[in-house]
Amino acid sequence: MVELDAIVVGQVARDLVLLVDEVPGPSGTAPVRRRRELLGGKGANQAVGLAQLGARPGLLGVVGDDEVGERLLAQARADGVEVDAVLRRAGTPTGLIVDLVDARARWRYVEDLPEPTLLTEADVTGAADALRAARAVLVQLQQPPTAALAAARIGREAGRLVVLDGAPADDDTADELLASADVLRADDREAGLIVGDPPKDAEAGLRAARELRDRGPALVAVEVSGEGNAFAWPGGELFVPLSETRTVDTTGAGDAFVAALTVGLLRDEPRERIARYAVAAAGATVGHPGGRPALTPEAIEEQLARLPAR
Repeated sequence: MVELDAIVVGQVARDLVLLVDEVPGPSGTAPVRRRRELLGGKGANQAVGLAQLGARPGLLGVVGDDEVGERLLAQARADGVEVDAVLRRAGTPTGLIVDLVDARARWRYVEDLPEPTLLTEADVTGAADALRAARAVLVQLQQPPTAALAAARIGREAGRLVVLDGAPADDDTADELLASADVLRADDREAGLIVGDPPKDAEAGLRAARELRDRGPALVAVEVSGEGNAFAWPGGELFVPLSETRTVDTTGAGDAFVAALTVGLLRDEPRERIARYAVAAAGATVGHPGGRPALTPEAIEEQLARLPAR
């Protein structure tokens, strides 16, 4: 089996993005200004981001045995993502996410992600060889807790870099999940679920990051909504403010962030540089509709130049 730089354990879905000036009220209508249909879902977005940043990614997720699933897998291959571990679930329609975005960059999701489109513990253990063959295992905590924990365990036991994205949804598995992780990334809402309150400023973000670091991960990144991202690691911490970037849709910014964070760690770059690189990748994603990243070297460099100097 060819070794991958990273395998992403997470969601694969058809992503339908609709831009409107205003979301209509009950019984109302609104014209669509722009429409995009994409390979989406957090797992696929992160895998595509990894490929765009020069890594060799794989994907472990579920699609249906329908024509939509076949199209999504073909797109993933074209994007440079290895999909041999993706399951084709018989009798299951491929997941659908509708991203409705208004002119003020406010999004609303309508999702059709039935239980069969999620990974099971058996799905994950059945793909253990693929997980062990990757240098990093990225686990999205939107998946069922038993599946997420199985992936983290396999990665940890194989000595791989284990990256968690999100907040543990189950108190029974939270401690072991956090202890199994090398890296944790959480947005403000997810961090609040673990530490009690979403951080409202840089100081609170750094405090939350330190608290989460003490529960196991060696590197923690916590979003402070509208302000920036707090990072904590043994012997250091840093708050990186957001750049001045026109926002069209924040969907996918966190996925680009996680992809860049992982690539920086695989390259063994200094933590301060990794932090700025991850924030720049997120900034390069919010200027277009939909969660699909567009992480060109030019886009990253432009965002790095916009970040405030330390």
